[in-house]
Amino acid sequence: MNVRSLVKGLKYRGEAEGKRQTYYVFEGSGYFFVISFRKTDADSGNFNVIESDAVQYVQRKFAGEKGITAQDLYNRSNKTRHFGSELDALNTLYVLVATKRAKVDNRFKSRALYFNIK
Repeated sequence: MNVRSLVKGLKYRGEAEGKRQTYYVFEGSGYFFVISFRKTDADSGNFNVIESDAVQYVQRKFAGEKGITAQDLYNRSNKTRHFGSELDALNTLYVLVATKRAKVDNRFKSRALYFNIK
């Protein structure tokens, strides 16, 4: 992966609050760049690249669904090429939240994070 082409022309699209981190979403050409920082240590973080096709797939396939987890998304999409892991599915859900196409569903108090997709 070419780092210069990855960060060239990124546009800030929004942020999403997770249980332990805040996720900042930037859009590039054909992908989203998700950067997260720990709430307890702002000097420590991660980044993930999510293909735009994966985001569009979830938006189309799961529109209107409520209470969906990253594990649900991953398991129900296992025959697609969009998600290599549950982490990819989770970051895709964060992209949808940051771009106002999904919301975190706070009705559930379990360890998993639940989402409602518009």
